[in-house]
Order: sequence, then structure tokens, then C-alpha cells
Amino acid sequence: MKQIAVIGAGTMGNGIAHTFAQSGFTVKLIDISEKAIEKGMLTIANNLERMVAKGTITEADKIKTISNIITYTDVKDGIVGCDLVVEAATENVDLKLKIFKQLSDICDHNVILATNTSSISITQIAAQVVHPERVIGMHFMNPVPVMRLVEVIRGYSTSDEVTTTVMDVSKKLQKTPVEVNDYPGFVANRILMPMINEAVYSLYEGVAGVEEIDTVMKLGMAHPMGPLQLADFIGLDVCLSILNVLHAGFGNPKYAPCPLLVNMVQAGHKGVKSGNGFYQYIKGNKDLIVSTRFRK
Repeated sequence: MKQIAVIGAGTMGNGIAHTFAQSGFTVKLIDISEKAIEKGMLTIANNLERMVAKGTITEADKIKTISNIITYTDVKDGIVGCDLVVEAATENVDLKLKIFKQLSDICDHNVILATNTSSISITQIAAQVVHPERVIGMHFMNPVPVMRLVEVIRGYSTSDEVTTTVMDVSKKLQKTPVEVNDYPGFVANRILMPMINEAVYSLYEGVAGVEEIDTVMKLGMAHPMGPLQLADFIGLDVCLSILNVLHAGFGNPKYAPCPLLVNMVQAGHKGVKSGNGFYQYIKGNKDLIVSTRFRK
């Protein structure tokens, strides 16, 4: 396996492309938006530059990594000659189903089709594809070049051969792959999102403030980041989407998103990406500032 296609140049897509390219794979980074590709490649270059400054990699490593990435705005052109396609588009079920239907029509039957979804059913996605046994989940963690885990999700029809191949490829990326089965939220988000939701409820019900809730979890549970700060980092819209998937998939009210989270997303407060969530994010300021709405 030498050539990899990554669909989507956003936060996860450019991180996945960076990681494969740094590990010596030829990567075809695909996005319908030229602007998104330019932004994604700039992010990769900046992240590599930081790694050079820290002494993690050399200048030659940086140049080689960038040279391993070729960009495309047409999916059909981009996937030619690829052994593995990793879809990393927005966490929207209709969009992902559309992409996989397109991939089924244009990819050879021996090409492995992976999705970076954090919650959407692999089995549902695979139903769009001829030979669904080649569809699998590769749930990378953000930031991809740093985080070691890859949650490898087997759909109902995913073959043993495809699973073994993806596990092996993940190890070549210096990641630790963990095989899980296809149920709503898989493992990572089935456990993480209810915790984040409960933290939002604790704020909503006036149990404690933003900083207090995060401090309890950081100092009491040894979490590197509090749940509200983590929600901002993930994206409050993404958290809401995953909770909705869990709620619909299990039909259990314990997964229902907190009304405060729903209101914040509807108001456009999505965390780091919008500059305002539970905290305010001011460019050039590394300090976290609790959003004025949540100040006592």
C-alpha cells in the first residue's frame, strides 16, 4: 500500500494527510474547494515548521513530507492509483453517504474505503457501496499528527482481511489502532460525549461555573483538559451532532443533548472555530477567557 487518497482538507483531513505523508506514503489530498486545500496545506506547513523548531523532525523531513502530498479538486482524478481512500469530510450523514456512493462508482473493487467518522454507522455507509466488505472506520483523534489512537471500526460486513490491513497501516503511522465494533458512538464518543453533556448540564443547572467544572476534572481526574474546554476544542456543533446520533441510535433519554448546548450551537457559538464557546478565544492570546455569558 503506497498511495493514499484523503477526501476533505479541513482540520481532520489535513492532519490525516500530514500523518500519512510524514510516514512516507504518497498522499492525494482532495477537496472541492481550492481555498480549503490552500488553507489545509498552509496548516500542514505550519505544523511541520513547529515540529522542526522543537527538534522533532529535520528541515529535510519537512520538505519531504510536503513533497509527498499532491492536491486535487476532482475526486475522480484524485483516487486514481490509490490503494486506500480515507474520507474526512464534514460529520454529516447525507454528505458521507453521497461520497461513498460516488466512490463505489469510480473506485476499483479492491480499493479499501475508510471513513474518519466519529459516530456515524459504518454499516449504513457501507450499504452505499458495491463490495461493502471493504468499508471500514478509521477514527483518528485531533490533532492527528500528535494523538496516537486510531479507533478502527468494523461494519457488519467488513472483512477480516481489510481489518488486518488497516490495523497494519495504522501501525506504520506510529499509531496504536484499537479494533471496535459498529454501534452508535463506537467506544470513544459513546463514553466521552455523555461526560461532556453532563458537564454542560452541571453548568446549565448552576452546580458550578465553567472554570470550576473544568478544574475538578483536571485536578481530580487527571484529565489534561476539562470537558468544557475539550468541547470547545472538538467543536460544539460536532458534539451536538454526535449526541444526536447517540440519542437516535439508542433511543435513551440519557443521550439527549443539554438545551444549553443546543442554544449555543444555534447562536453560532461553536467553540474554538468560532472564537466563542464556553471560553473566548482571542488570536494571539494563549490564556483562556471564560465567555462573558458564564461569568458570575
